[in-house]
Amino acid sequence: MKANRVLVLEDSLIIAMEAEDILRQVGVETISIVSGLEQAMEVTKTEAFDFALLDVNLGEVMSFDFARHLSRVNIPFGFVSGYSDTKDFPEDLRNVPLLVKPFGESAMRDFLQKLFPADA
Repeated sequence: MKANRVLVLEDSLIIAMEAEDILRQVGVETISIVSGLEQAMEVTKTEAFDFALLDVNLGEVMSFDFARHLSRVNIPFGFVSGYSDTKDFPEDLRNVPLLVKPFGESAMRDFLQKLFPADA
């Protein structure tokens, strides 16, 4: 699967820009960066995405409900977090691929193989 359009939900602009650079290194062409849930919901109504990267902790809110929305609209997604453990995640989201911050190109490639195992 060649992922051409990716949604990045990240409240830190610096991390979002780093993620954008790494996604470009692995061949993603179009990257939409949003910093909040409302903006993320709006963009998924008007644009199509091959997958989404969701920061777990968006300051005052978590991205779990948005993750469930992506499941309903059939957009694959994975979480990005500074924590490597998913035991505190809601049970229905514990098996979602997790990319641990900070990450580089090889971690992104590993993450994408988990997200799209048929392409490995």
